[in-house]
Amino acid sequence: MNRFHQSRLRLPTIGVLSFIFLLAVAAFAAGPQTVQGPGADPECFKAWGNNTKYFQWNKKKGPYRVALDNGFIGNTWRIQMIKTAKAFAEQPGVKGNLKEFKVISTGEDLPAQIAAANNFIDAGYDAVIVNALNPAAFAPVAKRAKAAGVVLLSFDNVIESDDNIVVNVDQVELGRLAAKWLLKEIKADGGKLLEVRGPSGNSVDRDRHDGFHEVLNKSGKKFEVVEVVGKWDDGTAQKATADAIAIHKNFAGIYVQGGSTGTVRALLDSGHPMIPISGETENGFRKLCAQNAAKGLHCSSAGTGPAQVAVTIKAAIAALQGEKVPQSIALPASYVEYPNIKEGSDFYPALSDNFFVGNSFPACKIGFSAEEIMGKSEANQ
Repeated sequence: MNRFHQSRLRLPTIGVLSFIFLLAVAAFAAGPQTVQGPGADPECFKAWGNNTKYFQWNKKKGPYRVALDNGFIGNTWRIQMIKTAKAFAEQPGVKGNLKEFKVISTGEDLPAQIAAANNFIDAGYDAVIVNALNPAAFAPVAKRAKAAGVVLLSFDNVIESDDNIVVNVDQVELGRLAAKWLLKEIKADGGKLLEVRGPSGNSVDRDRHDGFHEVLNKSGKKFEVVEVVGKWDDGTAQKATADAIAIHKNFAGIYVQGGSTGTVRALLDSGHPMIPISGETENGFRKLCAQNAAKGLHCSSAGTGPAQVAVTIKAAIAALQGEKVPQSIALPASYVEYPNIKEGSDFYPALSDNFFVGNSFPACKIGFSAEEIMGKSEANQ
């Protein structure tokens, strides 16, 4: 009797252990292992800090299906980013690794962007790249991708989850740079500053804003900051700046996250005295700054070009090939300030005002000509 009960008890125990083992194997096969660095191509995939962890997926046989899930498309940076992604996907050494490269932009519809990412995961794409409308809303998507063995990456407006690879410049530091430079250029200890912000809810807008105000608050100077929304778009920023000048009459300086060319045009059209402006890396902005420097328009220009999407695609391929990749990859910023904004290196008269400068990452062996980028379409495919 006792022997019978012991054998009945022993069998379920073995079954449970086997089940747990199979679950562990499945988990190992799906998500990445957390491993020690350094990783693949450390000059290109530079770890964000000393404590950055590294991911390693099981090597997959290529070519791969990779999707780019973009949200906001209503400015020239995003348009150029989509074109750059398509150009990179067709470059030698990249094209052979891609069975399919799918691009979709969902506008400012957050549920639609989340649904698109989930659809790519369900459709069995090997990697999904996201430029997120909201940094926190994609955390469940990141867990889902990890469980499915899909390599999820985000860049620019990143997903705030340890379950995805993040590729970004230090956006908070860009805000700090702008504030430090304006405080250096403005001789007064107070007055009004105009801050032209990006789309609400984006991590880049939030981080640059936070860095900007962190420096101002620590400076001890009494500046009143007037905030307007420019959506990183020249037309929107130009109108927002013109309206702010009409209402407030006089500013001591301006920080514009994007749409910088439009902000300068509004300043020039208004007849406002020349003041220091810290902006993004638009070719038109830098041209206007150089052309009007002798009249007193002093500028600083900082950001990271749309080609960061190429670094992200490169990281996706490396991860799929079983290479170690940092969970958080740091990109260098493009920065120049008055009086060092030079034709032929910092801006290009023959190129469109809408073109963003800083499209090469030499450490990653990534670079593009303007023709290579602008020959592509920003349409979904």
